[in-house]
Amino acid sequence: MTAPQVVGADAVIHSNLSRVLGMLHRDGPLSRAQLTRQSGLNRSTVGALVSELSGLGLAYETEPPAVGRAGRPSPLVHVNEKVAALTINPDVDAVTVGLVGLGGRVHRRIRYEAATRPSVKETVNISRAIIDGMQGELDGMDRIVGIGAAVPGLVRSSDGSVLLAPHLEWSDEPFALVLEDALGLPARAGNDATLGCLAESIYGAAVGVSDALYLNGSASGIGGGVISGGRPLRGAAGFAGELGHTLVKSDGGTCHCGRSGCLDAEVRLERLLEPLGLKSADQEELEQAMAERPTPELLREIQRQIDLLAVALTNLVNIFNPDMIVLGGFLGALYSQDPDRLASAVAAGTIGGLGAGVRIRRAVLGSELLLVGAAELAFAALLANPAGT
Repeated sequence: MTAPQVVGADAVIHSNLSRVLGMLHRDGPLSRAQLTRQSGLNRSTVGALVSELSGLGLAYETEPPAVGRAGRPSPLVHVNEKVAALTINPDVDAVTVGLVGLGGRVHRRIRYEAATRPSVKETVNISRAIIDGMQGELDGMDRIVGIGAAVPGLVRSSDGSVLLAPHLEWSDEPFALVLEDALGLPARAGNDATLGCLAESIYGAAVGVSDALYLNGSASGIGGGVISGGRPLRGAAGFAGELGHTLVKSDGGTCHCGRSGCLDAEVRLERLLEPLGLKSADQEELEQAMAERPTPELLREIQRQIDLLAVALTNLVNIFNPDMIVLGGFLGALYSQDPDRLASAVAAGTIGGLGAGVRIRRAVLGSELLLVGAAELAFAALLANPAGT
């Protein structure tokens, strides 16, 4: 049944509630005076909206810190971090479950290492077991709004179905619907790298950047996302951003997509793990091992991968003309080993000197990146209509 359309004055109130809650969610605690300036609304309207959000359990106020100014300072308005979402990120070597509050606050992150790549059923079972073990944290929340899932593959944005996740060996799986049925909460799913891009643009390295590229490297491979003109580039069916399939080596290895020499086939996490004697590692474990055991074999592999990554980034800069490139997952760890080598190659290789002005940054959200991005899916309906969700 379709919800009744909100019209007239009620529509304005709903829109303003959404605007103020979105500002608190993205920007952190703001005073009523700051909300008034940034929203363009008058002071009494902001006061009424803050009161309504507080009544809905979505915001609260605290006294501001003393600043030595005359007059009564404006209270600080906070988004309620105890309004939270569950997040799920399946990968070939692990399933990670998170509990994320409004404002991007990660309350808990649990990574379960899987012996084999998890099927949809196994992902759901692992997630259910982890969530059952998180009951104490869940009881401490005011509300769980739903589930957001970040999947390394082609995910249809309209219904959260996974059309193809080749490294997981998933095909035509109604993943969001399966999660809803199994866990009893509304669920949405999206591509992991696209969600990582979204998270970094809201809370991370690309805050305030209107044109940015994001590439994430995980055990499943390399994915990407594009922010163009301040908006995520989604494509006709939501599949835009498969940046891992940029050609970097014409005589390279065969990619799972059927072509040869893709970035996803040549720049691989397992090729960094092999000289370290590791079978799997998250980002923090990888960086620690690289720092402790910088063998000649590892250093050669690092240089090889940086040079191939530079080829891909050069092509992408020529196509998208970004202001910033953000590297997440193991790509961020790779970049940190020799940032000048990568930046110099991109600057020298692009047409018309386009690469010289591009800023290359590591993703700052680290291992929490995909959890925060996936939570945005679950929060979307609440942020759009705070009073009606």
